[in-house]
Amino acid sequence: MNSPAVSSRIPHVGIAAIFPPPKNPGDSMSNTHATPTSYEISVGAACKRLGYGPTIESLLSLAALELKVEIPIVRDNGELAIFTGYRVQHQNVRGPCKGGLRYHPDVDIQEVRELAALMTMKTALVNIPLGGGKGGIACNPHEMSQRELEVLTRKFVKRIHREIGPNSDIMAPDVGTNAQTMGWIHSEYSAIYGHSPAAVTGKPLALGGSPGRNTATGHGIAIVVAEYARHHRMPLKGSTAVVQGFGNVGFHAAQALAALGIKVVAISDSRSAVYRDGGIDLAALSDQKHARGSLKDTEGHDSLEPDALFEIPCDFLVPAALGDAIHAGNVARLACRIIVEGANAPVTAEADLTLRERGIAVIPDILANAGGVIVSYFEWVQNLQRQVWALETVDAELERLLGNATREVLAHAAGADLDLRSAAFDIAVRRVKEALEATGL
Repeated sequence: MNSPAVSSRIPHVGIAAIFPPPKNPGDSMSNTHATPTSYEISVGAACKRLGYGPTIESLLSLAALELKVEIPIVRDNGELAIFTGYRVQHQNVRGPCKGGLRYHPDVDIQEVRELAALMTMKTALVNIPLGGGKGGIACNPHEMSQRELEVLTRKFVKRIHREIGPNSDIMAPDVGTNAQTMGWIHSEYSAIYGHSPAAVTGKPLALGGSPGRNTATGHGIAIVVAEYARHHRMPLKGSTAVVQGFGNVGFHAAQALAALGIKVVAISDSRSAVYRDGGIDLAALSDQKHARGSLKDTEGHDSLEPDALFEIPCDFLVPAALGDAIHAGNVARLACRIIVEGANAPVTAEADLTLRERGIAVIPDILANAGGVIVSYFEWVQNLQRQVWALETVDAELERLLGNATREVLAHAAGADLDLRSAAFDIAVRRVKEALEATGL
């Protein structure tokens, strides 16, 4: 296991800064910002319910290693631009760190830190032998050329390559990145260490990517929803859903939910939203998005302001865009029965409390969107073993692992009279704690 203290690590050439943990090892991440995050509250509550002391809570609250790098590139117009990148390895006691790399203007160390910690819980909950990591570069990929993005990605790998790899930290696509980004990472890492497909997942199929990886998170959401409905004897045919987000996760989630017989009545991207009482036409919306860059004015659909999406009555609301989408300012207007967290941390801690008071169930992110990391795990295994699985095998194994995890969370929630987030964190925290103890700590 990585030590929770990183002061003994020697900074490598090109690394601008390594962020040490709080000076007092007993301090948690909450000391670095004023308001405790949903993760911190959930972990603390789980440790209390399970009777674990401050040592375990501290180990689950501190990142093992946090890197910050400055990445200068020459833009297409000849100007020099410097971007800041981060990589956080939270916990690797159950296996190598695993987590996405996002490109977004709002990326900062606190966001990456929390998302890395969530990945530790996610991999533990679905019981795959990986830990938690996350990375990001503060940039706007929509305002950058393909060449600029490639140079940025390759330079990022050059600065952190000693800290990543198939046995230490495995990156994957996230917000603002895709299979092509992972292909550049694979190429740059392999140029240093030799052909290393297992160093990154979510790659193009031609480079050792796995069938089903691109759709895995969205399809996983449907698997979890189906198990939830079965547990609660809730008919899916004729039920309704609203999806926030038209990226990889939102699009494929809408598609998979519709395949279950759920009527998806509204969906949004970052600038527009549409509603259709009889169910949205995903093909038409995809064509409109591709042609005009917006969902607005798609024939047969009513255009909405994106914020109005949350006010549409529905059975399932799937926030599948960015974090903190549901907060104190809009939680009172929600008109759904169940929230399915397609994004990471889309509900703030304050809003989470309000949702419990209102009786709106929340299927937490560490369960609902775990399909992506599960199929990333499958890709990693295939690369290590130099095998290629059929799509049918990938889909069957995804349904088995995610279905088992969902049933376990539902059973624990019912038996212990807990909400689903608390039940999920109980299971995840227990598994990480058992692994920590097995190391002799």
